[in-house]
Amino acid sequence: MEKKELRVKYKKMRSDLDEEDIDDLSMDIANGLLKLPIWEQSFYHVFLSIQKQKEINTEFILHILQGKDKNIVVSKSDFEKNTLEHILLTDNTVLKVNSYGIPEPIDGIPIPETKIDVVFVPLLAFDKKGNRVGYGKGFYDKFLSKCNPETTKIGLSFYTAEEDIREILATDIKLDYCVTPMNVYSFND
Repeated sequence: MEKKELRVKYKKMRSDLDEEDIDDLSMDIANGLLKLPIWEQSFYHVFLSIQKQKEINTEFILHILQGKDKNIVVSKSDFEKNTLEHILLTDNTVLKVNSYGIPEPIDGIPIPETKIDVVFVPLLAFDKKGNRVGYGKGFYDKFLSKCNPETTKIGLSFYTAEEDIREILATDIKLDYCVTPMNVYSFND
């Protein structure tokens, strides 16, 4: 399927989920993450969920990371440049929901992309090769292209993999893993 079709399909599927479904599926995804060999790292980038888009509730992942005493990094969006600034999440970090519904830090300690070890990547759909479809603005592809090649990229999805996503661009960054409520996909084999 083409990216545009996948965006429509998965936005519709998500719109049918209620809050309880989202929390249950998100908890299953967070538990699936515990099976991955990623927990010896230091800096973990987590997206903060856009509730109106019915995204995965990443609070469960935040609790795991806090329990393991990890450095948590969140983003602030620049919609003029379609880029992200990365901020260390601390007890003092003040978050504000922007006009797109994204909770973001107002300010804080900036963290360079090269320091981030693991990135939990939002997506609408992914395929069996590790390609992903996001909202189409390229924020995450730009961000991931600046990370170290060793940075682990983990997609989070309520749904299983598509067979194949068409229209893959040279600038599209593949995932290393994708975790769904039922499966952990690895693309490094």
